[in-house]
Amino acid sequence: MSDSLTADFLRFLETEKNCSPRTLANYRLALDAFRRFSGGDTEPDWTRLEAEPFRAWLFEMMKSGLSRATVRLRFSAIRSFYKYLVHRRGLASSPVAALQLPKVPRKLPVVLNAAQIDELLGLPLALPPARNSPPWAPVRDAAILELFYSCGLRVSELRSLDVDSIDFLAETLRVMGKGAKERLVPIGTPALEAVRRYLREATIASGPLFLSKRRGRITQQSIDLLLRKYVAKSSIPFSISPHKLRHSFATHLLDAGADLRSVQAMLGHASLSTTQIYTHVTKERLRQAYNQAHPRAGE
Repeated sequence: MSDSLTADFLRFLETEKNCSPRTLANYRLALDAFRRFSGGDTEPDWTRLEAEPFRAWLFEMMKSGLSRATVRLRFSAIRSFYKYLVHRRGLASSPVAALQLPKVPRKLPVVLNAAQIDELLGLPLALPPARNSPPWAPVRDAAILELFYSCGLRVSELRSLDVDSIDFLAETLRVMGKGAKERLVPIGTPALEAVRRYLREATIASGPLFLSKRRGRITQQSIDLLLRKYVAKSSIPFSISPHKLRHSFATHLLDAGADLRSVQAMLGHASLSTTQIYTHVTKERLRQAYNQAHPRAGE
């Protein structure tokens, strides 16, 4: 259920902001959740609301036990909606601009060390191939893992790659990121060689880069499953998502002295503050190394 203002807002996000279906669904859920809280079947008069009903909604969500992250996600949608009303519909001001939201403790990303990365990336070609899989599946899996770690890709970015996304001469990858923003990312030699071998053995010349066994574009679920399969065969003592390989990529670059702006550009982060979480990981790793190695660290 939606009124004309929220319908126009969601259409704006889809057509002008190129938001993903997941983002659109989250925003729609947040707007519907406030509508249910404020009056059920009655459509709220969004342009006349003041801060108090939103403050009451915030209190109700916190009292119900919703996580702080969920509460902040819902208010992010509401704030974006009111920014749209201010800038596109002439509303004088946003009733939620000054609301104080609960802070979420920032968790440091989990990253793999270099030995764990080496082990994981070597598994596709070291294990017996799965039954009923095409003969080129192991080299495809090796190329997928190499590209994840070499380029710090999101899983959605990796599965949407085409053969012509790779410039083998320039050793770069053209990536379409969030908000349809394109970026160029360097590719390391092992990843390039893994992709070359995969293209040769799978006889691929154009179209989608990574194929399913039926030779359609691979799905995100398939990528998640293959990563889970190799982690289960490894000595890595915790679960791994494709995003943890992205975390490892960023942290290892910073550990080796890469500057923050360059890492931001390679990750496709719109804000430097998003990338700065990895500096905290690096500092913590330095602190651990110091405590383990320095003879007077504990004094």
